[in-house]
Amino acid sequence: MRAVRAHDRDAPVDSLVAEETPYPYAGEGDVVVKVRAACFTPGELTWPASWVDRAGRPRSPVVPGHEVSGEVAEVALGTTGLSVGQRVTGLTDWNRDGTLAEYVAVEARNLTPLPADVDPVRAAALPMPGLTAWQGLFVHGRLRTGQSVLVHGAGGGVGMAATQLARDAGARVLGSGRAKSRDLVLELGAEEFVDLEQPAWEEAVGLVDLVFDAVGGTVLDRSAAVLRAGGALISISRPPTVRPEDGLAMYFIVEPDRSHLAQVVDRHRQGRLRPLVGSVRPLAEAPDALRTKSGTAGKTVIAVE
Repeated sequence: MRAVRAHDRDAPVDSLVAEETPYPYAGEGDVVVKVRAACFTPGELTWPASWVDRAGRPRSPVVPGHEVSGEVAEVALGTTGLSVGQRVTGLTDWNRDGTLAEYVAVEARNLTPLPADVDPVRAAALPMPGLTAWQGLFVHGRLRTGQSVLVHGAGGGVGMAATQLARDAGARVLGSGRAKSRDLVLELGAEEFVDLEQPAWEEAVGLVDLVFDAVGGTVLDRSAAVLRAGGALISISRPPTVRPEDGLAMYFIVEPDRSHLAQVVDRHRQGRLRPLVGSVRPLAEAPDALRTKSGTAGKTVIAVE
């Protein structure tokens, strides 16, 4: 089969190449997915987990990409819950070869069934931003109907998902970012836009129940000041240094989860959550896509024939 692989941890992007690779091995609990579409996260080849296995042993070369949609091609002995031919989407482990390939071995528990009427390209763009937003808002932030949430970086992939999911849950949503993202953030359902380029942006916020941060830096440091007592400051950028009064401050990394992803897919199917797809490119162009993605709008989806 063909896959994209990085061969040099010290220069991972420069060493990317699309080449013939062995068919993946499916261990107990795994399925092999025939990939129809896949996505990657810019910078993932700099993550330490990308270059070691679960035991911490170095591995090279590596196949990048962690988001996938496709069909189950093989079910390993001892694996339950999925069947050959079933359409699926999911988020794969960090410590295994990824999804920029014709086939990928994935733990079955990391995949959720994909309805027949969901486009595989858009499905591949859902898992990372959708799961991150879901877990930040509802698992860690415990957002409830009628509460208010400030989403920092609402014009980015995770921020767009968080804005839509929070609004869909009946929360009052304020979305922050640079002025150029104002129209998009308001279109996605934010009631107000907060311009982070303004020096006193906190004054435009007032007090909220939850801050979901995808920006970091001084924006994160200043965010505890806009939380009500008992509020939650949830960040995917770095651990917060300031804790809200009687509240929660935490940093988290998204985890694959079938039940959470099923909720995300269901909302997309109903038209309540839409990912922003920036471009669709073939597998042969994936190395170039990884080299040039940073700073461009929308998810780059790799379509695999």
